[in-house]
Amino acid sequence: MQRKQWFLTMLCITAVVTFLAACAGETGPEGPQGLAGEQGPPGPSGAQGPQGVPGPAGLDGLSYSPPEFIGSEACAECHQEIYDVFSRSGHPYKLNRVVDGQPPEYPFTEIPSPPEGYTWDDISYVIGGYNWKARFIDQDGYIITGADENATTQYNFFNPELDLGDDWVGYHAGEENLPYNCGTCHTTGYSPIGNQDGRPGLVGTWAFGGIQCEECHGAGSLHAENPITVRPIVDRDSESCGSCHVRGDSEQVNASDGFIQHHEQYEELFQSKHIALDCVVCHDPHTGVVQLRNDEVQTTRTTCENCHLADASYEAGHQTIKVECIDCHMPRVTKSALGDPDQFTGDIRTHLMLINPTQIGQFSEDGTTALSELGLDFACRGCHHPDGSAFEKTDEELITMAVGYHTEPVAEPEAEPTEEP
Repeated sequence: MQRKQWFLTMLCITAVVTFLAACAGETGPEGPQGLAGEQGPPGPSGAQGPQGVPGPAGLDGLSYSPPEFIGSEACAECHQEIYDVFSRSGHPYKLNRVVDGQPPEYPFTEIPSPPEGYTWDDISYVIGGYNWKARFIDQDGYIITGADENATTQYNFFNPELDLGDDWVGYHAGEENLPYNCGTCHTTGYSPIGNQDGRPGLVGTWAFGGIQCEECHGAGSLHAENPITVRPIVDRDSESCGSCHVRGDSEQVNASDGFIQHHEQYEELFQSKHIALDCVVCHDPHTGVVQLRNDEVQTTRTTCENCHLADASYEAGHQTIKVECIDCHMPRVTKSALGDPDQFTGDIRTHLMLINPTQIGQFSEDGTTALSELGLDFACRGCHHPDGSAFEKTDEELITMAVGYHTEPVAEPEAEPTEEP
C-alpha cells in the first residue's frame, strides 16, 4: 500500500514539472553588468622578458647634457685672429677678478692702486678699468664707496679730448654695503640665483667676469667638441646689443648733469630711422673704439658716405680743417666718466645723429631726458664756445649757419698760382 502511494506521488510531481516546462516562454535578454567585486590578491610575477635593443652609441637613452661655458681662451684655439682683436676691446674687461692680491692687466691702460686705505689684498674684483674709469669691490662683494660724503673711490682715466681725468672722484660716497648687482650685463653666463664666490655683496653667479665670447655666442662646449654639427649663436639683431646698451625704457633717452647717461645707445637709435639698421651693419662687435686710436684697427664696418651722399656740401672753413661727419652728427653728448658742460663735451659719442638746425638745447626742461634730435649746443658748440677751437657764435649765428647747411654749394678753395715753366 505504501509503495503504491509513493508511486502515485512521484507520478503527480512529474506531471506538474512537465506541465510547467511546457508552459514556460523563451529566455529573456541578459541583464546589466553588476558592480565589480573587490580586487583580489596579486598573482605571482611572471618571468623577465628578453633584453631590449640598445640605443645609439654615445647617447644615454633620452638624457641631454646642456652645453657648458669653456672660456674665450678655448675659442681662441680655432679663432685666434678674432680673439687677438677681441681681447683688446673693452667687452672682456667689464668685471675683472683680483687673483692672489695681484691687480688685473688691461690693454692701453694701467690700473692704479686701490682707493685710499685699501690694498690689493682687500679687493676681490675691479669694475671696469679699461680706458674710462675703475671702481673696486671689497672681499665681501660690496662696492667700495668710502665712509663719508667726501670719499673718493672711483678712478677716472685721463681723457686727451677733454684734457681731464687721472684723478679720484666720489661714487655713492658714504653709502654702506652697496651691492654689486650689475652681473646681467657685466658677466658671462649670469644667473640671478646665489652669490658669486659666496660673497654676500655679489648678487647672482656667473661663469666668467666680463663679456666674453660665449655671452653673445652661447656656451661653447658642444661646439668645441662638434664644430661642424653644433653651430654657435650668431644673432645680428640690434635687440641683442640693446639688451645691455640700454637704460630703462627704450622710448626715451635718460640724461643727468647736462649729459646723456652712458650705455644709452639703443635708446638713441630708437629715436630715428637708423633703428631700421642692425648695429653690426656699422660696427664690428669684436672691436672697440679705443683700438682705433691705439692699434689703428678699423672698428667700424662701413662709413657714413656708404649710405649718404659723399658730395654733401661743407662750409669752406670746415672743409679746410677736415671736419668729419661724426664731429657734428655724433658729438660727445654722453658721459661715462668725464664731461665738461661748459665745453658741451662728454667722453662718449652719441647715436642721436639728426641735427635740428633751429634747436639750440638738448634736454627736457627738468634735464632728465634728451630730445630726439641734436641741438646746436652739442652739434656746434663743442667747438664754437669761448675756449673752443673755433670762433664763438651766438644762437642766432649758429641757426643761420645750420639752416640749409648741406644744400649750399661747396666753396671751392682758390687755386695756388703756378710758376711759368
